[in-house]
Amino acid sequence: MVLLYVIFSVYILAVNFYAVMLIKSQRDEFGASDKPAGDGKIILTAILGGAIALYVSMFVMRYRLKNLLLMILLPVIAVLNVWFFYLAFRSGFTFFVVR
Repeated sequence: MVLLYVIFSVYILAVNFYAVMLIKSQRDEFGASDKPAGDGKIILTAILGGAIALYVSMFVMRYRLKNLLLMILLPVIAVLNVWFFYLAFRSGFTFFVVR
């Protein structure tokens, strides 16, 4: 059971690290302008668990702050991520185990 907690924690850290590197690489590639550059990658990374890191790194690096879709969608996905992570840790991953 402890192994599941460790694997899930490493997964969360890895996705959030990838999210920060994604914003950094896109900002370096396209500058701080509002050119469309990978909304699909950003939203997919947010859904996979990196919404909080994406949202914070967008403000820190001042990347695409005028994009209304991302400014509304990322906090909503972040709340869903936190809720899912809370349920997973609280339940002890019993909803993942088929008995």
